[in-house]
Amino acid sequence: MSASVNHLEQRTQDPSEVLDQILPSAITLAMMLRHRKMAAWLRAEYDGYQDRDQAPPYRRDLPGHIVARSPQYGWIPAPVNEQQKQAFGHLDLLDGTKAMEQICIAIKKGDGNRVSLAREDMIVLQQQINLSAELAINLSRDVYARLLRTVRGTVYLWAQAVMAQGLSGDHNHYSPEERAKVADLDDPQRFWRQAMEQVDTLPVADVKPAGFLERMFRRAG
Repeated sequence: MSASVNHLEQRTQDPSEVLDQILPSAITLAMMLRHRKMAAWLRAEYDGYQDRDQAPPYRRDLPGHIVARSPQYGWIPAPVNEQQKQAFGHLDLLDGTKAMEQICIAIKKGDGNRVSLAREDMIVLQQQINLSAELAINLSRDVYARLLRTVRGTVYLWAQAVMAQGLSGDHNHYSPEERAKVADLDDPQRFWRQAMEQVDTLPVADVKPAGFLERMFRRAG
């Protein structure tokens, strides 16, 4: 088992590399460095979160648009006020990065992904707006892309910090002295908070939307 922090940092900037492939390599590096907190965060991002309280803030309370299904026009904006938008128009995204990346790839720029409202919330909101139509939340592609950029950015910043301590190149193992140099970097919260603040300027890759043929073959499959 070997790992290269340089290669990992470069992969976060490569749009042909997906997080589904990047994160297992990052977990390997974290375990070799004895970064148990970082490894646990990476696994949670890869597998998804069971409980919203365990999820970082970049995954919680994400804004969407409430839409209603019209028999004549399909999905259209629901007649809700600002208070109802705040109460019902936000979602937690707890799925693993692979599922979210696949959603983001499938959505064209400018479009979104429709998620059904929880049944209890739908009943309450239907009563409030006097509408019997099915209701859902439409999350824009940008919401998914920003979350995924935050995860990539966290790995990028962590890798850069490790390299700054002189631990570059391929390694089959790290000595106790080398691990001690980077022991204080086993702090995922430090890096994901930094990534949240710098998400628009970090040199990490965006998720590329699928081309026309890719979308057609995905539908056929």
